[in-house]
Amino acid sequence: MADGAAALSVKTACPYCGVGCGVAAVVTADRGENRAVSVSGDPTHPANLGRLCSKGTALGATVSLEGRLLEPMIGGRVASWTEATALVAKRFGDTIAKYGPDSVAFYVSGQLLTEDYYVANKLMKGFIGSGNIDTNSRLCMASAVAAHKQAFGADLVPGCYEDLDLADLVVFSGHNAAWTHPVLYRRMEAARARGQKHVVIDPRRTDTAEGADLHLAIAPQSDVRLWTGLLADLIRRGAIDRDYIAAHVNGFDAVEAALGELDQSRQAVAADCGLALVDLLTFFDLFAAHPRTVSLFSMGANQSAQGVAKGLSILNVHLATGRIGKPGACPFSITGQPNAMGGRETGGMANTLAGHMDFEPADRDRVARFWGAPDTARKPGLKAVDMFEAVHDGRIKAIWVMATNPAVSMPDAGRVREALAKCPFVVVSDCIADTDTSAFAHVKLPALAWGEKDGTVTNSERRISRQRPLFAAPGKARADWKIIADVAVAMGHDGFGWASPASVFREWARLTAYENDGRLLDLSGLTSIDPDGYAGLKPVQWPVGADGQGAPRLFVDGRFQTPDARGRMIPTHPKGPADAVSDAYPLSLNTGRIRDQWHTMTRTGLAPDLCRHAPEPFVEMHPADAEAAGVKDGALTRVLTARGEAVVIARITDRQRPGDLFMPMHWTAAFAPSGRSNGLIAPNIDPISGQPEFKHTPARIRPYRETWKGFFLSRDSLSALAGQDLVWRRIPQEACQQHEFAGRGDEAQREVVRKVLSKGLVGELVAYEDAGSGSRREAWVRDGRLTAVLFMTTGGALPSRDWLAELFTAPVLGAEARSALLFGRPLGAPVDKGALVCACLKVGAKTIQAAIAAGTVNPDAVGVATGAGTNCGSCRPEIARMIAASLKLAKETVDVA
Repeated sequence: MADGAAALSVKTACPYCGVGCGVAAVVTADRGENRAVSVSGDPTHPANLGRLCSKGTALGATVSLEGRLLEPMIGGRVASWTEATALVAKRFGDTIAKYGPDSVAFYVSGQLLTEDYYVANKLMKGFIGSGNIDTNSRLCMASAVAAHKQAFGADLVPGCYEDLDLADLVVFSGHNAAWTHPVLYRRMEAARARGQKHVVIDPRRTDTAEGADLHLAIAPQSDVRLWTGLLADLIRRGAIDRDYIAAHVNGFDAVEAALGELDQSRQAVAADCGLALVDLLTFFDLFAAHPRTVSLFSMGANQSAQGVAKGLSILNVHLATGRIGKPGACPFSITGQPNAMGGRETGGMANTLAGHMDFEPADRDRVARFWGAPDTARKPGLKAVDMFEAVHDGRIKAIWVMATNPAVSMPDAGRVREALAKCPFVVVSDCIADTDTSAFAHVKLPALAWGEKDGTVTNSERRISRQRPLFAAPGKARADWKIIADVAVAMGHDGFGWASPASVFREWARLTAYENDGRLLDLSGLTSIDPDGYAGLKPVQWPVGADGQGAPRLFVDGRFQTPDARGRMIPTHPKGPADAVSDAYPLSLNTGRIRDQWHTMTRTGLAPDLCRHAPEPFVEMHPADAEAAGVKDGALTRVLTARGEAVVIARITDRQRPGDLFMPMHWTAAFAPSGRSNGLIAPNIDPISGQPEFKHTPARIRPYRETWKGFFLSRDSLSALAGQDLVWRRIPQEACQQHEFAGRGDEAQREVVRKVLSKGLVGELVAYEDAGSGSRREAWVRDGRLTAVLFMTTGGALPSRDWLAELFTAPVLGAEARSALLFGRPLGAPVDKGALVCACLKVGAKTIQAAIAAGTVNPDAVGVATGAGTNCGSCRPEIARMIAASLKLAKETVDVA
């Protein structure tokens, strides 16, 4: 930003979840590596109406060039774009010429823009002639896609966010909306004030479940049994809509017959689902009593070897009751990524072509005609798990990974790493220089990040929004669509000469309208958009008519995208988990997201405030399971499955079902190599969708039993710990990096670690050692500033890290601070802020507890007193829990007295 220039607000879209929030961004600094932006919610955007979650609020902390890939790299050396593009084109071309088009693959991401997705799909399926392009949305939404296609004739989400306001009952099926989609959850909180009811179906008592009217803590993988039991009960009550079925739905008789194959008594369903009969009856009564019902389903339903059956069971209930295409009534698959929908639309999945067309000859030939690509693929490609297995066994010899990190995010991630290590040619295009996946790349291509990208995304309600650039492209980074198009041209293909993302979008819109004889994915109203129109494009839901207006709901007339325009009910059959628990692995491991992190932390890991609510990888377990295994709360714990082992912090809580474990999926080699969860997950997949089973893997737990532990604070992150036989974790702080570690070795191991950590440090050394307690404290001061701190102990307690981290913000370290370093604690009464509860406004637990002690009795009052929970609201359930705990303690104190 030039001196004296007015700061302009740019309307763009958030790059995180599928809510698709609008963001108003103002660049406040733009001088080389010094980049800063002020971020707020866009009050005019219909998806969020001005709200942002903790992650969106912290976007300004992620726009620095720290860790960025800014130049093409070949074999670890800097290369020009000309050289890198030519090499990628040659290696892919040579591989195809020798082994055929199915010997290469693209693995892409919901982080790509629609324009990027379109170009990648056109190159692979249209001109290379293989279906081998798949997206990490396979891990998130593939089962919902398959269910939609079977029931509706295409991957169509019928509802809109307004339905969440209008519904009288919302069912959350495997959806912790309070954490994963907090902006939408706040809308539903407001609806609860007028009487909306919430039912949560989840084995865990999540924050969403804790605030619900009813929580059904079902046994793992019993979802199909629950939903088919509900349908049987609705039929028994006469609560289905037989007129709607007769007019608009096929397959009811077959579904009803399938229901008759099992005992559908309420007692049998409750027993099979592990539920109290009274809770099951309450659910059935609520569903029967509220015609305006929205059933939200997300990862808890999709990430299963039965994911398609779960989705179909939900859709069957809504078709049978006619609760679809009406205000406040629909089944609603909520996506996890900002452009998972855009990828699904453009053919980013291996089993679809662009524009919601498939590989049937008529569809395939239509796409081929439009592209002028006679070699367009004639069959689906390999889905994600099968794709990396083909890399492992040598069928795929060249793979290009775009904007994703499969070495962390895929199930059985260790085997994916083996596959990438064996692959003759790996290309990674990313905005981050070093990821777990790029470590295997022969060529790394620098892509644009959020704040630089220019294009469109589609959110969960089919709303297209613009991502607009705030900064010029840094270094030699380029747009993904441009990188792909240049490689296509270098391979000798025509049809990739777009001058701008607007021209790519225009072609994509034309494809959706091309020979469209009833496809609902139709952007006819945008086929003639000019650069100015594209630059100013306002959020719009498809289908987009000739007048440029979108449609909020689908199927309002009862007509579906099937050959006879009727919806289809499909019989589903309950099954047990793909892998049963056993004496060797008696627990069920469930993995998922946490409140303030995103995917593999390449962006959120840059924002220290997002790393404070859950600073380290953990495993949640029920107290009975912890006691049986000898595991203590807060202790390092081994989590073992047939695929591998992780070591994480134990969290003992009755919010877990007995027999169940939960681990977050975010941590990587850069943050906690021993804390990665997906290396533990078996690659079991849904046979139709190919989506992996992340929600159930047989596991066991054991104490880690370290002999010593410590931490190291430094101004830079370290790679030196990677070579040590330690369990270590890195936690970003405002002015330093916090490294926690523990080992099971002796004094020799500790001395090796000390030497490794202190190597290269210069300046005054402040040191203290107590051989009796096995404690050692060292601090390095240079030019009056603290540069590093090392604390180690074999058995004593370690001090709070917060006061030490604050010392790194001081311009000069005073005498009192030096003394505190020697003593190992701050002089005077220590200031304990407690754990961070509200990441948006940086409000800690102690501040909230003080407000509660002063008499605040609900989250709204706490918000007035402290600000906590007044932005995105994702911390409100935790605040409510703190209030309840305080009231309970007060009552117990009175009772004792």
